[in-house]
Amino acid sequence: MPKISVEIPQELLDDLDDHVGEDGKFVNRSDAIRSSIRKNLDILDEIDKRHDRLEDQE
Repeated sequence: MPKISVEIPQELLDDLDDHVGEDGKFVNRSDAIRSSIRKNLDILDEIDKRHDRLEDQE
C-alpha cells in the first residue's frame, strides 16, 4: 500500500485522535483517515450522480 504525507492543523489532528484507540471507532490514524477518504469520495460520487457527472462504470 502506498504511503503519503499530509500536513493538517493540530486542531484537526486532535479531533481525529479523539476517535482513535481502544475507546475510539478506529484502530489507528491510518484506518481513520482511509475511512474518512472513502466516505468523502462516496459523498462526492452521490453529488456527481445527482448532477449527471458520473460516467457509467460498468
